[in-house]
Amino acid sequence: MANVGMVGLDWQERINWDRLRKHRLARARERMKAHGLGAMLLMYDENVRYVTSTLTPGWNRLKPGLRYAMLCGDDAPVLFEQGDIGVHIAKHSPWIPKENIKYSYAWIKGAAGAASLQQVGKFVNGVKAAMKKAGVDGQKLGVDFIDINMIQVFKDNKIDWVDGMTPMMEARAVKNQDEHECMRQVGAIGDAAHWEFMRFLKPGLTENQLTAHIMKFLYDIPGMEDVEDVIVSSGLNTWPNWRNFSDRIIKPGDMVFMDLAALTWNGYKSCYYRTYMVGREPNQEQKDVYAEALGWLYDSIKAVKVGATTRDIAMKWPSAKDTWGYEEEDQAAANLWGHGLGLAQYDQPVISRIWSLDHPIEIKEGMVFALETQHGRTHQWGVRIEEMLIVHKDSVEIVSNFPVEQITVVDPMPGYCNYGKLPGR
Repeated sequence: MANVGMVGLDWQERINWDRLRKHRLARARERMKAHGLGAMLLMYDENVRYVTSTLTPGWNRLKPGLRYAMLCGDDAPVLFEQGDIGVHIAKHSPWIPKENIKYSYAWIKGAAGAASLQQVGKFVNGVKAAMKKAGVDGQKLGVDFIDINMIQVFKDNKIDWVDGMTPMMEARAVKNQDEHECMRQVGAIGDAAHWEFMRFLKPGLTENQLTAHIMKFLYDIPGMEDVEDVIVSSGLNTWPNWRNFSDRIIKPGDMVFMDLAALTWNGYKSCYYRTYMVGREPNQEQKDVYAEALGWLYDSIKAVKVGATTRDIAMKWPSAKDTWGYEEEDQAAANLWGHGLGLAQYDQPVISRIWSLDHPIEIKEGMVFALETQHGRTHQWGVRIEEMLIVHKDSVEIVSNFPVEQITVVDPMPGYCNYGKLPGR
């Protein structure tokens, strides 16, 4: 559960945002140097946020280059902000020196057409100037994003660019105590959202109405920046897991699951599934399938400890062939799954039988991730369960607290007749 309240006070230290900012910047710089880089050019939203502690407006997201940042040697971060938004940064983000707040040179992944190369030219001049000012010009530049326009202009300017995403992934993987508290807040908000979902769920509503209700509920919470998705699937949509919502009407006796993927509170993201039954108790087969998926989940959670690997966790899950008859694990991608949580919904580690058995990653103190399992009957019904957890030195802390040991039953009624009913319809 969340340890403290959501707002800052003079009489109680809660999330220490200054300590959080300094931790993130120090982690990024340490991993940059560990990889032999003189500088990093960061264009993905989560990496810009991690280094500069500035917010990417919604319409800027998923458009690398509208705003970007650089970390050069031992200098303070340089933020290339979209348009004149830098005026706000100068006022509200004093941890960034005013002289390090620039405007960006965008080409929007080539949407600028013939002007793209011209814009990338200006972009690269800004990159070179920042590196020269920090005394790291000529050294390796790590980049987290590249496109065809950048490749040619980098080559023309003899910029030695290399992978910059791996050092940032490594940096973001280990969280400090303030980031852990952010994730406890995310967990508590998720608990409340699932409780509200349980209260609101009833026959006659559509999946998209349920999604809209929970989105409204979440956006009313202070600090909520974004709700990327609220997945609501019911009846035949639950298996295989559609991972979407539709206008399907919820019927009496339906199985429904909901995933908060991802509410974003002060930058930190959730992924949090629970399974519900509407209007009746689950039958024995459904209880057995749920118990099996729950066993897979908690067997994998119990394998989590400092020094273990993602292979140890993934080995607790059955193969895709044994479980669903699939020829390759890739066909069951995300069915039995784990992924880091933080400023991105996919921090390290990402855990799957697809790659974790042969390419394990060590579990480290401070990591935060979700583990999730699912099972079902094709186009009839399915279950999905997920927990979010923090890895401590000698323990694991689960920050998702909504009941999990059985399917949550909403307003059960007797008297159902199965005669003449198609499965899952």
